[in-house]
This record gives sequence, structure tokens and C-alpha cells, in this order.
Amino acid sequence: MTRVAIRRREVPVDVGGEWPDDVHPVLRRVYAARGVCDAREVHHALAGMAAPHLLGGLDAACTLLADAIARDARIVVVGDFDCDGATGTAVAVRGLRMLGARHVDYRVPNRFLHGYGLTPALVGTLVDPSPDLIVTVDNGVASLAGVAAARARGIAVLVTDHHLPGPALPDADAIVNPNLEGDAFPSKALAGVGVVFYLLLALRAKLRGDGAFAQRAEPDLSMLLDLVALGTVADLVPLDFNNRVLVDAGLRRMRARRACAGVLALVEASGRDVARLVPSDLGYALGPRINAAGRLEDMALGIECLLADDARVARELAQRLSSINDERRELQTSMVEDGEALVARWLVERGDAALPLGLTLFDDGWHAGVVGLVASKLKERLHRPVVACAPAGDGSDEVRASARSIRGVHVRDVIAEIDARHPGLVTRFGGHAMAAGLSMPRASVDAFADAFDAVVRERSARELFEPVVLSDGELGPGDLDLALAQALRYAGPWGQGFAEPQFDNHFELDGWRLVGERHWRLRLRMEGRADPVEAMLFNAEPGATPPSRLRAVYALDVNAWNGRESLQLVVRHFEAE
Repeated sequence: MTRVAIRRREVPVDVGGEWPDDVHPVLRRVYAARGVCDAREVHHALAGMAAPHLLGGLDAACTLLADAIARDARIVVVGDFDCDGATGTAVAVRGLRMLGARHVDYRVPNRFLHGYGLTPALVGTLVDPSPDLIVTVDNGVASLAGVAAARARGIAVLVTDHHLPGPALPDADAIVNPNLEGDAFPSKALAGVGVVFYLLLALRAKLRGDGAFAQRAEPDLSMLLDLVALGTVADLVPLDFNNRVLVDAGLRRMRARRACAGVLALVEASGRDVARLVPSDLGYALGPRINAAGRLEDMALGIECLLADDARVARELAQRLSSINDERRELQTSMVEDGEALVARWLVERGDAALPLGLTLFDDGWHAGVVGLVASKLKERLHRPVVACAPAGDGSDEVRASARSIRGVHVRDVIAEIDARHPGLVTRFGGHAMAAGLSMPRASVDAFADAFDAVVRERSARELFEPVVLSDGELGPGDLDLALAQALRYAGPWGQGFAEPQFDNHFELDGWRLVGERHWRLRLRMEGRADPVEAMLFNAEPGATPPSRLRAVYALDVNAWNGRESLQLVVRHFEAE
């Protein structure tokens, strides 16, 4: 394995706080290392959510929607072709129908035909009949031309988004985005699905005040939280307190089998146990199945799965999504191997020191729908920002690219700086600190690659590029037990910005065997512990064998087999001693 620095998270001296007696000291330490020093900060009741009225733009947005519902207007939800966009679209469609809208449809751009977001090309497809109102979900803040095209046709536009805005905003009838300058909403980490959920909460409150529920039951919007949780985790937004509240509530619905038919079908198709779901199941099993439709085919498949109320229909769609995801995996593996070969060739020709700190890779045979996954894999292996590029389509002179970054390098700001310095080099771009998407002419790729490396070098301290594995410290022999593993499993929800706990200790190897082609099942001994502990290491280097003594970074895991649970360590990194 690659040798990296193991660094322990800093923990405040006093980790006592106001905790119930049954909260394990190790869990208190883990929370404290993440800035949480009081039980009130891990009490995830929905009543603790940030109030909807704090989110800017909601008054105008709710007036627009309430008027559309009152006059029986045609509403089209325009989503995005990733899991956040798909879940957000499903939440918008379901929620608006629950709140009284009778004519709600949706569209998702085809990334190869329409480009990203509400583009003029997509607006041109909204005919027979033309909508009265467009509601964007997880896009729109950068759709200046698309919004203008819609309004030129007399279509009102409500933008809901969470992406960082550019220097100019679209001339929409209303915009709801917590990341607009001056917006007072305390959680800037809301995913697109979270933004539209908040909009629905505010709309329900307005309709309540207008007397809309005097003759009928008020809709229970908490029914949508399974979709909110899935989209939030899959979009890798930071799990701040507000997002943890949303995700925890959604997971509890799923575990109780109160999720929508599509989510339950995706759980079944992925082979996960619905009663034991955790955020990593959403991020690594359910989310990729939804994303695969947008990457390789039509995201409408994913949205239809999430909108399905018939369990049989949902299962059929979930199986189709699983098949597409299998195809995506094969394509991704091949493209990552191509990318690694490009890097290896670079190193042979120019040496390690010449490898760009901001790396751009282009292959004429790559699929534009999968470049984000390639950038992510190579970013993890090379520990530097990576932009992966592919032709926008057969014979196209345009390149579609996805950027993935490391902590401390705000990749969307890097691209914005390139755009400011070299006008016209980048055609379109948008995104977050850790991920961005962009388009450029094929002839601009080499110039962009040079500019990307130059700006990354200028804006980034060199220590950011040193691989580090963060640990929550050592565990004592008595801490390696099933009870602590169970407590940690459900204590999060863990995810982006609120990392799953992992620890480091010195062990002796008591035995091991190969499982499959690349996985190790290990027995590890710790000084002071009588019995060895079972452990797994996944995706070991081909041909490697474990050392007799090692320092391992690991997570406590609950191994469920034949109805029984037992402790298991999952080794994330090790060093021979």
C-alpha cells in the first residue's frame, strides 16, 4: 500500500460536556474531534432544523407557486442528471402534487443533447403544451440564457439551486439558493433536494395561512425525507447539523420500511439489509444506481423509479438501473486504467517532479458521462485535483469535463479564476469546492491544462498535496467489542464533513487468507487482549501479503451473517513495522 502519514484528529482537552451516562467515552471523544461537545448537538429531532423562513427568496417563490396551484397552471420541474437532481425532481413532483398542483410534469436534460441545466435547447423542447411555470431543481443559478429563453415565451421561472452563483444571476421570477450573497440561511451545505424540500415546507405554511387545508387534511411532507436523505448523501455535501437531521430522519423512515417503493426496490436490488441501512449504503449502493441512468442513458429511468408507487413497477425499474450500473462499472474501470496509463507515461517521460499539481487528462475515447468518476478515482490515488475530459459527442468539437478536488483546494474557484484570466477558454462551468463541471472547445484542452496547474499551484500550500490518513486515535483492548461497534454504526450519520470514525493501533498478524481475488481476511492480535480479532482488508494490491507486525488504521464494523452479529475490523490503511 502507498505509505502516507497517519495523523490523529485533535480533541479538545475537556470532552465531558453534557452527555447521558450511556454514551461511550470513545464516542464522546469521536464527537469532540468533530467539534461536537454536547448531547444536544447530536439530538437529530426534526424540530432542530433551521427554520424555513431564514432561507431567502421563499416569499416570492411561494407566492408564485400558490398562484400557479390556484389557477390550475401547468408546472414543469427541470432537474439535473445526477442523484441529487433526480431525488430533488421526485420530491418536487410528489410534493407539489400533495400540495394541490394537478398538472405537474418534469424534464431532465440529456447531457449530450441539451447540456447542463435549463438551457435554451431544453426550453425549446417544452411544447404541446407549453408550461406556465418552470421550477428548476439542483440547477438554474447559472442558466442565464435558458431563463431568458423561457421568459421570452411567457413562461415564468422559479430557480431552486444550491450551486455557487457566478457574477450575474438569471432574470428569474424568483430564486431560492442558500449560497446567494447575503442569504441568511445558516446551512450553506443544503443539497439541491434539501433546497426544494425547504421550499415545499414554506409553501405548505403559506397555503395553511391561506386556508387551503380547511376542508382537507394537511399533507405530511415528512414522507419525502427518504428521498431527501438519499440525494443529500449521494451529492457529497457536508453533513453539517442541519443535513444530519435530514439524513437521520430519512434513514429512520427507510429502516422502518416507510420509504417510497422506488427506494425500497433499490435497497433490494443492491442486496442491502433495509433494517441496517447507514449513509454509506446510500452513497455506494443506491446513489450510483440512480446516477448510472444519467451517465449512460436517460435519468428519467431513475426519476420514474423514485416516483413509482407500485412495488412491482419499482422493482422492474430498479433492476434496469442495476444493469445500467453494471455497465457503468465496466466502463469506469476501463477509463480509470486508461487514466493511470496516461499518468504512468507522463512519469516515464518527465519524472515525478513534473506531474502537475492540478492534473488535466483527456482521452478521445472516453465517455462524457463517466469522467466525473474517473476524476474522483484518480484524485484519490494521486492526492491532487484532477480534471477528466471527454468529447461531448461523436464528431463534436466540444469537450465535457468534470473536476474533483482535495480538501483545501476550492476547484470551482480555481476554474472561475481561469475564466477570468483567459476569457473564452472555458465555455461553461459550475460547481462546489470539491467538484465542478465544465465545457470547453477541444482545441482549448492543452491551454486549460496549463492554466489549471498554474492556478492550483498559486492558490495552494504544498502540504495540502501530502497524503494523510486521519485517525481518531488508539483504542484499548477492552474497546474492541460488538457493543461499541454497534454504537458507532448508528451514531452519525457519518459522511462528507462528518467522517466515519476510524482508529489506529499496533497489531501482530495471527493468520490470514485470501478472499476472492484481492481481499484479505485477517486475524489480528493486540497487546493486552487475550483473543485475536477478525478483520477485513478490501482491494489489496495484487500479489501482496500482509506483514507479521503492522500499524493499522481501521473502522469498527458489525458483521451480520446468518442472523448473528459479530465484531469485525475493516482495515483502511496499514504500515509494516
